[in-house]
Amino acid sequence: MRVLSVPAGRMGGVNEQRIFGTVTLVSGPESLLAERAVDRLVQQALAERPAAGLTKAAAGELDAGGLAEITGGSLFADDSIVVVTELSELAPTLFDAVLALVAAPIEELVLVLVHPGGVKGKGLLDNLKKARVTVVDCPAVKPWEMPQFATAEARRQGGRIDPPTASRLVEALGADVRAVAGAVRQLLLDADDRVISEAAVRRYFAGRADVTSFTVADHVMAGRRNEALGALRWALDTGVPPVLVTSALAGALRGQGRFTDLTGARMRDGDLARELGVPPFKVKEIVQRSHAWTPRGLATALQAVAEADAAVKGQAADPAFALERMVIAVTLLRGRRPDSGMGR
Repeated sequence: MRVLSVPAGRMGGVNEQRIFGTVTLVSGPESLLAERAVDRLVQQALAERPAAGLTKAAAGELDAGGLAEITGGSLFADDSIVVVTELSELAPTLFDAVLALVAAPIEELVLVLVHPGGVKGKGLLDNLKKARVTVVDCPAVKPWEMPQFATAEARRQGGRIDPPTASRLVEALGADVRAVAGAVRQLLLDADDRVISEAAVRRYFAGRADVTSFTVADHVMAGRRNEALGALRWALDTGVPPVLVTSALAGALRGQGRFTDLTGARMRDGDLARELGVPPFKVKEIVQRSHAWTPRGLATALQAVAEADAAVKGQAADPAFALERMVIAVTLLRGRRPDSGMGR
């Protein structure tokens, strides 16, 4: 079995070689990377045999006759490219038929099987791998990998974005692979030199990049109460949902708490970022703030955030007031003087 991992922001992960008469499994939860891998395989097949017919089918809609029909060739094309999506939904009665296509490949057929990851249909996956099909792995992009994904995505599209600007873009859009990829494409189209600047990120995503729920959380964690209240009011005025504010602050507190549990451990920033579940650029801030937060303070702060979260989800008439109370309560729980600066 050949396993090809699709790096974040890369197009394929599929070697240019003869593809007809093969079965490829594209597996993993990151749908954008999976779609790109499938597109690459289809284009590779068409380059090899331009007259081939293309069929796409959802596994859950196939029966024995339907599977035989789409893999048995076409009246109008001697060669066929067949993409079966959502393999996890394939009826167990068809497992043997799929494995038979692997055991005895059809010279005129390219078969691409797409599985979204997870345990459903794992028995079929294991048997496919034992049968030595080529596997294209499309793992989820972790939150701390998102700036790297943005950088790679810009490079894939023939442009460039530096790491600080990539982090700024991710801060604006969150850990949404499709949103970041779309934003990179949009920004590059409007960049004469194919370089994405921080000014462009601010211009296109004003109200999201300048004051987001994460900015509010940063001010709170740093003990800057007035700045946090001002950022909160602006965020709400620009349409940031209240629940995102509580979510961002809860995440910041949990990250700080996980760092407290790791006190004394010798780890590099990259490993620490993965352990904490944050982008690498956040590690320095967490380390700097560690002396200002006690385990008890973090626990009490999380309780205050939980109460505010319940309030903004319907238990209070004024969500904004509930959030302001949360900001004041949590900043008071910080054990040392506020950090200097206005935050990002």
